[in-house]
Amino acid sequence: MFMTVKQASEKWGISDRRIRVLCSEGKIPGAYQEGRGWKIPVDAKKPADGRYKSKESLLAQIDRKKVELDGRRPLTAGEVARLNEEFIVEYTYNSNAIEGNTLTLRETDLVLRGLTIDQKPLKDHMEAVGHKEAFELVSELVKDNVPISESIIKQIHYLVLADKKEDRGVYRRVPVRIMGAQHEPVQPYLIEPKMEQLLRDFAESTEHIVTKLARFHIEFESIHPFIDGNGRTGRLLVNLELMKAGFPPIDIKFTDRIAYYNAFDEYHVKHNPSAMENLFAGYINARLDMYLDMLQD
Repeated sequence: MFMTVKQASEKWGISDRRIRVLCSEGKIPGAYQEGRGWKIPVDAKKPADGRYKSKESLLAQIDRKKVELDGRRPLTAGEVARLNEEFIVEYTYNSNAIEGNTLTLRETDLVLRGLTIDQKPLKDHMEAVGHKEAFELVSELVKDNVPISESIIKQIHYLVLADKKEDRGVYRRVPVRIMGAQHEPVQPYLIEPKMEQLLRDFAESTEHIVTKLARFHIEFESIHPFIDGNGRTGRLLVNLELMKAGFPPIDIKFTDRIAYYNAFDEYHVKHNPSAMENLFAGYINARLDMYLDMLQD
């Protein structure tokens, strides 16, 4: 269910123009442009402070809300299971749809329940199941606070790439190009040293977790270590590290894919990770709001 800019303006007490700006900047998760107007999810939250004056203010909000969430009663095992069940379906749908999977959200839910969708490729079914299993592995790694490593990355990729047996969990051996991208992935012989350097830089970084992960994600996708499944694996790695840091996992929406693609180009053209950082931060902020609303006394 969606609402118009005018309806959102009346609901939130913000001008039509400001809402259009927030939509175009990716500050309202799930909003997408249709023709000359915007469609906004009816359950979208009013941006916490009318406008974000700087990335620091949004990161500060995230830190404050996380402290508040840490101080609330913990979720019960049943609540966690229910939230994860709902999250996995939407997350699997969106992450796969960004990469071209044709299953709808409803069809993804049915496939994850064990059903088969007529006239949809077997590949799409396998990708849905594989992604769910990969997220379940990530959740187990979080419980054990397992450090990120090349071995862990390959294990996650092995589950993600369910439909290509020979390429699962192994670095690519051929050069590739990403159509329309501003960056060309490294040659195969450079993948291993580049991955080792990426993991060293991530471990040694003292930046805010959101900034670190924005930079890590862009660099991982730039290396493009696998022949296929890099995007899904990369987004799972972001959630692995977010959850280990005590944050809820995020789900980059299919409807936000243009802003997501543009964030990569922004980095490669201007060496600026702030577009990806802001995208991540907006999603984290919204997820923290959701959890805090559920745990209201």
